[in-house]
Amino acid sequence: MRELPENEAEIAAAIISLERKALDRWGKGDPSGFLEISAPDVVYFDPFVECRVDGIEELTRLYERYRGQVKLAGYELLNPNVQWIGDAAVLTFNFFSRDDDGTESRWNCTEVYRRGSEGWRIVQTHWALTQAGRSKAGLRRSF
Repeated sequence: MRELPENEAEIAAAIISLERKALDRWGKGDPSGFLEISAPDVVYFDPFVECRVDGIEELTRLYERYRGQVKLAGYELLNPNVQWIGDAAVLTFNFFSRDDDGTESRWNCTEVYRRGSEGWRIVQTHWALTQAGRSKAGLRRSF
C-alpha cells in the first residue's frame, strides 16, 4: 500500500489531480479514467439518466455508451473546493467545456471520494447543468 497524504492541502491537491487526469481522458473519448478511480459501490447522477446508477458495473455500461464520442476542444475546472472529513473528501467545482464544434457547456459537479487501501476512490458523483449550460437547442451532454 502506498503512503497516503496526511494534511488537507496534500489531500486537496491529490484529489483535484485525480479528477483532472480523468477529465483529460474523458475529453478525448476515454471514460476509463473515471472508472479506474471509482469504487465498486459508486453511485452516479446526471441530468441524462432517469434513475441513480448503482455500482461500477452499471456505471461502466453507461460510460461505454460514450466511449469515443466525447471530443472536447478544451475545458476548465473552476473553483475547485475539497472538504475533508476523515477518510472522506467532497470535491465540488464548476466545469466549463467546449466541444470540437464550438458548443459550450457549463456544469456543477460534486464528487465524494473515500480513502481506502487503494487510495482515494469516487463513491458518489453528481453532475448538473447550470442554467447557463443549457444550449439554445436544448440540453446537450458534452462533458
